Amino acid sequence: MEALSHVNYWAAIVLAMIGLYAVIAPSNLIKKLIGLGIFQSAIFLIYITAGKVEGGTAPIIDAAHSVYSNPLPHVLILTAIVVAVSTLAVGLALTVAIKRDYGTVEEDEIDEQDRR
Repeated sequence: MEALSHVNYWAAIVLAMIGLYAVIAPSNLIKKLIGLGIFQSAIFLIYITAGKVEGGTAPIIDAAHSVYSNPLPHVLILTAIVVAVSTLAVGLALTVAIKRDYGTVEEDEIDEQDRR
């Protein structure tokens, strides 16, 4: 039952492995960008899970509460989401430029055209 209490961490590990495989394995640039997004989502899940304290409340000083959740991981995730969207946008823009110049988004075909 101990493993079920950490289901968020297990989900993050599975998502990270799927994302890493999707970045490394396929030769399609769009699939690589999707894998990067999945990997980034796994990192978000790890930080959000680590920031939650069981029984904790918002960090507002009150005599009725003694356990507080740390808001810093959540604030860092907001910044990370902006960086992730920006990374995806730049990756897609580069993919569009590659498609325009080479006529394909497959790495193997791009390498073959470069060798000629």
